[in-house]
Amino acid sequence: MVIGWYPGHMNKARKDIIHVLKKVHAVIEVVDARLPYSSENPLLHELKADKPTLKLLNKSDLADPAMNKAWLDFYQGEDKPALTVCGTAPGKLKNQVINHFARLQNNVRPPFRIMIVGIPNVGKSTLINALAGRKIAKTGNEPAVTKRQQQVMLDDNLALLDTPGILWPKIENQESAYRLAVTGAIKNTAIDLADIGLFAVGFLQQRYPEKLAERYGLESLEDEPIQLLETIGAKRGCLVRGGVDYTKAGEVLLNDLRSGKFGLLSLESPGDIPAPLQEDPEAGVTG
Repeated sequence: MVIGWYPGHMNKARKDIIHVLKKVHAVIEVVDARLPYSSENPLLHELKADKPTLKLLNKSDLADPAMNKAWLDFYQGEDKPALTVCGTAPGKLKNQVINHFARLQNNVRPPFRIMIVGIPNVGKSTLINALAGRKIAKTGNEPAVTKRQQQVMLDDNLALLDTPGILWPKIENQESAYRLAVTGAIKNTAIDLADIGLFAVGFLQQRYPEKLAERYGLESLEDEPIQLLETIGAKRGCLVRGGVDYTKAGEVLLNDLRSGKFGLLSLESPGDIPAPLQEDPEAGVTG
């Protein structure tokens, strides 16, 4: 199945972002530290053009520490400023943001405006509340909680503009789409829970087999993912007449993964980034 989710309010938000971007001086892009590549919105790269950008890898407290370091090393190699952060324990984040953009403010009439952007469910609103030191942005466990833009003053000279989370109309890389669905960036009502659960089982089987076995008391991981999902469903009471309800089994697995029941893990590494498409003058576009 092809996975995607682009409701009407996202198209409106995209148009609003295009309009407001003309008035901002810099951009903070929030991505999910567990899947920094897949949680980048390619539309945002087009929209923000060459505006200075700071990338915040949020939810780093849920990610594999080794992968956090690997991603920071990767972005450093690409000369892209990036920080790993945790919106629920921001620490010195406000000072880091202020200091990062300080030199850019010299030739700008205050306030220096920064737009914070990102896809749904990466924790933008939580970060804004942390930066502001008070609850001003609505938060929630479901994607697309923020529906409109708002401005927050971080100090007398620095303004932060919140924006709704937007995906893009067609997610070309379906591996990325599945990873997004696993984390909840795509609403459950827009996906097949059994299908996404099956993908998650296969991923855990390959990357974190010990965590999968420990969580569900699995004696063997040599079965096919569909058999493992069936075993998990049976163990967790996801039974219907005639066998296991795969939808319920998938939902159990995804809930466990999203709530951190497997411990710290990441859904991709820099090595999972697809090679860029290259043009072959004789054969057309190849990858």
